[in-house]
Amino acid sequence: MSSSGSVKEHDASTTRVLLVRAVNVGGTARLPMADFRQLLTDVGAESARTYIASGNAVVSLPSAWTAVEWTQFDRAVETELESRFGFHRDVISRSIDDVQASLAAHPFDIQNPQWSYIAFLASEPKPERLARAAELSTGTDEWRLLGSDLHLRYANGMGNASLKLDALLKRLDTAGTARNLRSVNAILALATQ
Repeated sequence: MSSSGSVKEHDASTTRVLLVRAVNVGGTARLPMADFRQLLTDVGAESARTYIASGNAVVSLPSAWTAVEWTQFDRAVETELESRFGFHRDVISRSIDDVQASLAAHPFDIQNPQWSYIAFLASEPKPERLARAAELSTGTDEWRLLGSDLHLRYANGMGNASLKLDALLKRLDTAGTARNLRSVNAILALATQ
């Protein structure tokens, strides 16, 4: 799906992309996707589909829910993850429209979609934190904050990065989880199935 594609099969107000930070990487925080889907249903999702084994889900939530209830759902997923699996991980969600808009707004030339990322943040950083983050050395890597999404472009891939995402998030004083543009497009495609 291109960044300008639209979701037709699902009502964007009731379908959300849910992202869990740092699961099934480096042998820590093991989260089987079948168990994750069941957890999401148990917490209140009407349906849950996952994309690869790294904490990406598309969930359908009751159409009458408000933004406050979506946030409560995210916190309930965090609580259940800790209760069932013994680890705390940040859960961040966005509407399909929000993800599409963020993808369309990506400010960097995309030489390789696996080297360009969007880090979805738990909150929009305060201006003074943004100023601190701007002092961080990035080499030839680039980043730009657009609302509560952090856009990144690694000149030679994330594995060879000068820009360290954890250090950047610490300076911004917010939690976040990053997905490369290839994954973001795949998650949006999942939302249309």
